[in-house]
Amino acid sequence: MGGWAIAVHGGAGVDPNLPPQRQEQAKQLLTHCLNLGISALRSNASAVDVVELVVRELETDPLFNSGRGSALTEKGTVEMEASIMDGPKRRCGAVSGITTVKNPISLARLVMDKSPHSYLAFSGAEDFAKQQGVEVVDNEYFITPDNVGMLKLAKEANTILFDYRIPTTGGLDTCGAGVESPLRMNGLPISVYAPETVGCVVVDSEGRCAAATSTGGLMNKMSGRIGDSPLIGAGTYACELCGVSCTGEGEAIIRGTLAREVAAVMEYKGLGLQKAVDFVIKHRLDEGFAGLIAVSNKGEVAYGFNCNGMFRGCATENGFMEVGIWE
Repeated sequence: MGGWAIAVHGGAGVDPNLPPQRQEQAKQLLTHCLNLGISALRSNASAVDVVELVVRELETDPLFNSGRGSALTEKGTVEMEASIMDGPKRRCGAVSGITTVKNPISLARLVMDKSPHSYLAFSGAEDFAKQQGVEVVDNEYFITPDNVGMLKLAKEANTILFDYRIPTTGGLDTCGAGVESPLRMNGLPISVYAPETVGCVVVDSEGRCAAATSTGGLMNKMSGRIGDSPLIGAGTYACELCGVSCTGEGEAIIRGTLAREVAAVMEYKGLGLQKAVDFVIKHRLDEGFAGLIAVSNKGEVAYGFNCNGMFRGCATENGFMEVGIWE
């Protein structure tokens, strides 16, 4: 074993015109969350405890698209989703359609630890939350002025906006993907690509890997839409070898079972962590755009993406630490 390692992300596909102030805010939040996780790891916290702790912190801050600050549905409401996985026995928990639970990732943890199931959604998940006594808030708690403005922009453009943080001043022509050559999702054109989701992967000092992912989804999404983040093997995966959290075009991540593929090529092709990440990003996304973070049971950390950038940070027990957005 090579000691503990941690990585965190705040989404892949960053608008290249994102204001410097917003970039700095993102880096500060990622650094804060890394330090929170590092402190817990130095106190011998388990990997699964650390990923939950870090993602809770990201859900509480409105900067990224999870918890408070989540993207809005076409109806102007918030429907959140999250998943968590504990590598040693491949235990997992996931939730979707969450509208009142303050920290969806902790509800996913409770599904894993306190229910006979792996996945609960919508009213069933909300009922389970009440039974478990988790903190709930009104749906309005999650809605911010930025979200309302971006939903208005999305409706005016008659499209799905992936990055609800694109500055409303300047409109769609400031975004990373221009309308002249729109990307496509499931064969349908979209004019903006820059998703934001949050996630954390950890390997602790005992070589145990864990992963957690949380999101509000797409701005102006259809009510009831479920993306990759709560799907074990797609947006989140952990096993004895590694832990992986993905972000990006959810439908492409689902089709490619992206998170599981990293573990699969490590197991079946014998690739190391970074080579496995590179292989999956290059060969399993077809025409989709995404990114991911990963750790191995050897204490390695890796990331990869095929879009403009990815909000990410990583650190290892030997003193390495990096926080970045671009290549």
